[in-house]
Amino acid sequence: MSSSRIPRRRWTIGLLLGSGVLINYFDRISLSVASPQLHASFGLTPVQQGWLLSGFFWSYALLQIPTGLVLDRFGVTRVNRISTLLWGIASIGTAFVSGFAGIMIARVVLGIAEAPGFPASAKATGYWFPRQERALATAIFDAAAKFSNVIGVPLVGLAVVTLGWRWGFGITGLLSLCYFGAFVLIYRDPSRDERLSRAEHEYIVAGGATPEGPAPGGGPRLLGALLRNRKVWGLSVGFAAYGYSFYLFLTWLPNYLVQSMHMSILKSAGFAAIPWACATVSDLVVGGWLIDHLIGRGGDETVVRKTVLVVGMLFGLAVFGATLTRDPGWAIAWISIALSGLAAAAPVGWSIPSLIAPQGGTATIGSIMNFGNNMMGVVAPVTTGYAVSLSGSYTSSFLLAGIVLLVGIVSYVFVLGRLEPIVLPER
Repeated sequence: MSSSRIPRRRWTIGLLLGSGVLINYFDRISLSVASPQLHASFGLTPVQQGWLLSGFFWSYALLQIPTGLVLDRFGVTRVNRISTLLWGIASIGTAFVSGFAGIMIARVVLGIAEAPGFPASAKATGYWFPRQERALATAIFDAAAKFSNVIGVPLVGLAVVTLGWRWGFGITGLLSLCYFGAFVLIYRDPSRDERLSRAEHEYIVAGGATPEGPAPGGGPRLLGALLRNRKVWGLSVGFAAYGYSFYLFLTWLPNYLVQSMHMSILKSAGFAAIPWACATVSDLVVGGWLIDHLIGRGGDETVVRKTVLVVGMLFGLAVFGATLTRDPGWAIAWISIALSGLAAAAPVGWSIPSLIAPQGGTATIGSIMNFGNNMMGVVAPVTTGYAVSLSGSYTSSFLLAGIVLLVGIVSYVFVLGRLEPIVLPER
């Protein structure tokens, strides 16, 4: 039976996962949008703003590896139900705190609650999609992270300007609780989903879906073996380099447009949506559809994925161009090119854990990779805050982002190797 005649329950799951990431990122960007108003309300310095913008990532990053082990042990369904409920409560709670300390605590709690999000989506995608559809399926939830800035930044900006910063957090929290209800009603692993037809299940399994079930030998042993593996390190260093630029723009782009380009909050929200809109299209078309199309036509899987991965990172070096202009239009153009390239590379990075993982290890590899990625969510905002405070401009921050990208490109090219399952040593 051709894929066009197979039922499409798996794409319902893919859209559900994408919706979760979309709302997840509304929670993350709300602080960056509200940051100018918080600065006015509490007299926060750029350094304090940088620390607040990084607060979420401290707990989020540090819990990535433990979360991966928990996901591989207890599964996506149980862990994500608890996670989505807690992140909705934490987001609403941010609306009721005041001052630097209260906001920092709320962001740390939100990071704890959202920690399983991306590793769970990567693991679920491995269960639900054959290898020849994995790129587009991964691009759906990864593109949602970019698209959240297209609609989320203007919407949260409108709420902040018209209703105040507390409403910006309250509205995103209510959306999170709505997603919790949807996830409970819809998501099951394929073997437990009564709405999944036998024909579609056979198609998914025959196409190389990741086997369900825990890893043989237990989580700690698996973690130790993976931490000694060259592929895991090549993937993790490369993805961390991507994360530095991604989180620089995710957390500081609205402030950059307000402070350096002298825009209002609403105008900066509109301009900030442009690079993220370009990134969303690039994510889905290049990082998703094009890769599946080329592999479906017989292209070597490693060559296709790594080519897109490296070329996308090279386009990310357009961040250097933003250091050469004071014109808002040109600045947005350079940033759009950089984010579009990074967006094309990102779903490739997220598809790799399910392609190289031994049985039961997808979430663990994804969490190792995402730990490095989100530690950049700690480093990039804080480093930028100090750089802006000392120099009064974003030039040095953008230059550093480009240098970090060069390190990531070297890691992908020379360390990662072929995209084939890791063979664990026998004991």
